[in-house]
Amino acid sequence: MNPRLKNLVMITSLGAAIVTASFLPRLMATPSPAQQASVGQQGQKDFEQRALAADRAFNAAAAQSDTAALDKLLDMRFTWTNANGRTLTRTEFLRELPKPAIPTIEVGAQGQSDSGPSPPAGARDFFNSIPLETFHNYGSLEVIHVHKGKDQALHVWVNRSTGWRMLIYQEVHLLDAPPASSPTVTRAACENPCKTMPYQPKTSNERDVLAGFQLLQTYTVAHDAKNWGMYVADEFEAANSNSDQTLTKQGRMADLARSKMAGYTPMPVVEMRVLDFGTAAILISKHQPPNAKPVHITRVWVKRGGNWMEAASYQTRIEDAPVR
Repeated sequence: MNPRLKNLVMITSLGAAIVTASFLPRLMATPSPAQQASVGQQGQKDFEQRALAADRAFNAAAAQSDTAALDKLLDMRFTWTNANGRTLTRTEFLRELPKPAIPTIEVGAQGQSDSGPSPPAGARDFFNSIPLETFHNYGSLEVIHVHKGKDQALHVWVNRSTGWRMLIYQEVHLLDAPPASSPTVTRAACENPCKTMPYQPKTSNERDVLAGFQLLQTYTVAHDAKNWGMYVADEFEAANSNSDQTLTKQGRMADLARSKMAGYTPMPVVEMRVLDFGTAAILISKHQPPNAKPVHITRVWVKRGGNWMEAASYQTRIEDAPVR
């Protein structure tokens, strides 16, 4: 072989070996899809655990009326609604420092996350003295449900650049006995909120969420359990001052299918605002049932597979308001 050609071959081979060697450690260090998924899952758990730790800190600070600690944990748009339907702003809450209806608890001690099994049937009946919690992460939102006997509480946390901050706290006290039925109404009777509302959406997300909300109300009035279920997340939980028990998706669908909810009267919307978080949204509204006191409602909606679904609904009667 020509000496010059032979030298060129040797140099080229040596260069290839060096290049291959330099990339080898990086190739070997690349995690497998399973390892990447494990790291992602652990990161998500850590992310959610920070929200639950913030909730524990809030419970402790509220029990001790620790204004300084609470000030660091509350979002600038924070609102507190007690079981009587009185809503406080962040400034009002920090000035008055009301105590939660459910005392200090350890979120997660008896709690269930999306990845865990559901509480055993009837657990809340047997352990009314022990707070039970469920918690769900929706991206930048962490939603925590706290149940103890007839007292229910919704904690909604939002992840800001400075960490998790409590956005909404709302209590509901359930009735001691089932409510009396209302006169039966028809689907055609539902104008507000089924067809119209005194609110104009500001974004495409708001428009889509409110469209889903109106369809959900329509299917409720029509007792259409199948279509109702298409707009409700599997983990759905609801608490209502005008009911004697909390509701789940399965339980409410069964009630609708049996027409047990015959007599459901739609509650016209008086006020509405929407907080848009991309793949999650919060609907905060005031409703005026006929011949009754108004109701303050917080609903959490989430976007899955391109569709919006309701994941939580807490409805608190405003006791100091007149019957209309």
